[in-house]
Amino acid sequence: MNRTPAPHSSGNQTPRASRAGAITFLIVVLVVAAILAVTGIIPRLRARTKLQDETNALAAPDVLVAKPQQGKPSEEVILPGNIFAYVDSPIYARTDGYLRKWYFDIGAHVNKGQLLAEIESPEVDQQLAQARADLLTAEANAKYALTTSSRYQDLVKANAVSQQDTENFTTQASATSTQVKSAQANMQRLEQLVSFEKIYAPFDGIVTARGIDVGQLINSGASKEMFHMADERTLRVYVNVPQIYSLACKPGVIADLTFDQYPGRKFQGKTVRTSKAIDPTSRTLLVEVDVDNRKGELVPGAYAQVHFKLDSTSPTLIIPVPALIFRSEGLQVATVIDNKAKLVPIMIGRDDGRVVEVSQGLQPDDEVIQNPPDSVIDGEVVNVVRPQQNPPTQPQKGAE
Repeated sequence: MNRTPAPHSSGNQTPRASRAGAITFLIVVLVVAAILAVTGIIPRLRARTKLQDETNALAAPDVLVAKPQQGKPSEEVILPGNIFAYVDSPIYARTDGYLRKWYFDIGAHVNKGQLLAEIESPEVDQQLAQARADLLTAEANAKYALTTSSRYQDLVKANAVSQQDTENFTTQASATSTQVKSAQANMQRLEQLVSFEKIYAPFDGIVTARGIDVGQLINSGASKEMFHMADERTLRVYVNVPQIYSLACKPGVIADLTFDQYPGRKFQGKTVRTSKAIDPTSRTLLVEVDVDNRKGELVPGAYAQVHFKLDSTSPTLIIPVPALIFRSEGLQVATVIDNKAKLVPIMIGRDDGRVVEVSQGLQPDDEVIQNPPDSVIDGEVVNVVRPQQNPPTQPQKGAE
């Protein structure tokens, strides 16, 4: 009996095993490739990030920072001043004529009322003589008119004269009385002109200029100055004080004056008044300081350095001049916050070329870049370097 052979089971299992092995192998290969890829890419990414950070760190500028120094509550301000006499006056002629004589020359000390010069005015003298004669005539006419008026007033009561004649003589008496007053006024005017022939000193002082000489024609008015006098016992010193110090520079503030011709010496003065108005051109306040000059050591027209000791009206901070940034946005400084630059607008006071006073814009705890790069911008990352030297000192006296 013939039997059909049964199918062989191992033949069907072999392809399946091969397929499963291939899949497993592929998976292993993919896993290995992924591991290799991951292990290769991550270090590269880390290296690239590190390189970028290092590049950024190297690109960030190194900046030296320091906190601003507090300004002094009381400070000395030195400003230039111009000296003038307390009273300064030119003297002109009030009458015409020729100079007969002068009595004092430049540099002479004269007292009020002393005779300085004499003018010859013969025409005015003759006019005065005529005016006196006219006055005598007017007085005589007025006396006669008054007597006649009185007589007619007595006669009219007895009906010896007419009322019309009485009124005429009364009116004539009144008119002649007015003529007397007119003649008196004219005579007094000419007497005043004659008195102007003598030139007297209007106050105690020094003759600083003489513009006439003997025989010179003198015309009345301000056409030519005869003398120039100045009272130098007290001198006025005018100083233009910057606006930032205008509130502190008030009457009563003591000021010391120094002069090149008196090295090492100081002359004390006192602020007596101010203009109480800021000049819109120079933004300064005109201040007057009076100085006692009874010894005569100082002269008008001299140049002086005026030292004011002023109390600061608002706190100020001191920074070095290289910290300033000059741009179209205005004056700025660069501060550092969290290693990033921040540009801050400021207002300054004194500037001596080395350090400046900042009146607005900065805080005492701000870290200011001492010498910022020209290209620094707001928000730029910087490398902070701390200074080893002392902070900036106060501005030198007198700088502005």
